[in-house]
Amino acid sequence: MEYVALLRGINVGGNNKVVMSELREQIAAEGFGHVRTYINSGNLIFEAEDDAPSEDVAQAVEQLLELRYDFPIRLALLTAQDYLAQLKELPDWWHGEVARRDALFYTRGLDRDHVRERIEAMELGDEAVHFGERAVFWGKFDEKSFLKTAYHKRLLREDFYRQVTIRSGSTVEKIAAMLSQD
Repeated sequence: MEYVALLRGINVGGNNKVVMSELREQIAAEGFGHVRTYINSGNLIFEAEDDAPSEDVAQAVEQLLELRYDFPIRLALLTAQDYLAQLKELPDWWHGEVARRDALFYTRGLDRDHVRERIEAMELGDEAVHFGERAVFWGKFDEKSFLKTAYHKRLLREDFYRQVTIRSGSTVEKIAAMLSQD
């Protein structure tokens, strides 16, 4: 079975450095196959045995990260099927004229209901939000008004911020294209 692992908070501003080529080798050494990465922000695609429970796969990756790195790395793990299914459910605005698009993927153990409650309590500006099963998809329609959006003004201050891992719309789509190539 194919998986997408999205690591949170690595290689940001020179902090929490993870060399992707080394990570690929480490994941492969754990017995996972066809390991590949996309850019330097912790996007990992790999294969596990078809009968391996997803929880076991997640724990194996988390244990590897704990052993190899001296800083905590939160993980969002999705099967390729779940990742692609999530994208098929996106509203039309995601594919339209949007200045910025981001997906806030839920890391393991995150209270998704709490995230939804907090975001629904925000006064949105020129933006739209879609709550998916595995992520929150957030669009900002006008670049000029970005500094006035809830995304810009409130997100960093939310208690759940360190428990989501954010990918741009273009990164989300590139990962999907990599999965579709297989």
